[in-house]
Amino acid sequence: MAKRVLLGVTGSIAAYKSAYIIRGLVKSGMEVQVIMTDSARDFIGAITLSTLSKRPVLYRFTDDARSGEWNNHVDLGLWADVLLIAPCSANTMAKMAHGICDNLLMATYLSAKCPTIVSPAMDRDMFLHATTETNLQLLRQQGVDIIEPEHGELASGLEGKGRMAEPESIVSYLSEQLGSEHSLSGKHVLISAGPTHEAIDPVRYLGNRSTGKMGFALAVVALSRGARVTLVSGPVKLIAKEGIERIDVTSAEDMYRVMTAEAEKADIIIMAAAVADYRPTDYSSQKIKKSDGPMSIGLERTKDILSSLSQDRREGQVIIGFALETRSGKENARLKLSKKGLDIVVLNTLEDDG
Repeated sequence: MAKRVLLGVTGSIAAYKSAYIIRGLVKSGMEVQVIMTDSARDFIGAITLSTLSKRPVLYRFTDDARSGEWNNHVDLGLWADVLLIAPCSANTMAKMAHGICDNLLMATYLSAKCPTIVSPAMDRDMFLHATTETNLQLLRQQGVDIIEPEHGELASGLEGKGRMAEPESIVSYLSEQLGSEHSLSGKHVLISAGPTHEAIDPVRYLGNRSTGKMGFALAVVALSRGARVTLVSGPVKLIAKEGIERIDVTSAEDMYRVMTAEAEKADIIIMAAAVADYRPTDYSSQKIKKSDGPMSIGLERTKDILSSLSQDRREGQVIIGFALETRSGKENARLKLSKKGLDIVVLNTLEDDG
């Protein structure tokens, strides 16, 4: 059965590229239904897109209010296997991030049950603006997949990031995503995310700068590929996508207890959390008061969750670890791979600029 793609086209000079996206999708054997915003029609004609997609382009809730017929956004959302918005303007991204529903495309997005992918397109300074970055973060947290814009010459004459990805890249990306849609069907994926907080007293703790974004993003992808997902999260300010079983923990000991218990049921374990290696030897039940002299805190090792999971793994279980390194990244990651008996290790290095 052909995959069904809802293509949202918004007001951007890159709207002309949507014609090439449609052609590529149709050539790949997909069905395409286009929804345009009013501003998109200033950049490319609906007749061009309807000819290529072999379907009438939709842009209003009704073409004739007197007829009583309307374009049902709920049915459109149920029809599609994926909603692709390309180009996605800064305006539309802001509406998506904050749930502003003032056109057919936004109503369809808010009611769609399928995955959503956006390909941003805007001028360099618009893309670099703090509000755009905030909106991108919100969309990622809400489970929207972002095809990063490219660096190059922009319509304004400036050069920088903001140029929409090329149609061939978008079509290839979409084909890969749809092809792997159910690649984890029947699998149970256990993912850890975020930091741990090791209490010193009732108001202070030892922690780290992990945001949990990577683990939460991995959980969304695993869910979209048909897996049953359990997400064990340290203290973060993120919202898990509906359908993900979330278990909140605080300390390394909490995470060890939950991960080892849940591991028995998991086919794949992804340890993306930044677990504290040490915790205070002594916990003060009262807030430690400031004094004139120096203060020292004794530390002891926490349990090595990844090693324990690897040692107790059942046959066929896949275990993936992460290595955050500031120097000798590849060497240390390879050492972790062999020492802890992992199937895969993912290296995140702070040695690279940015």
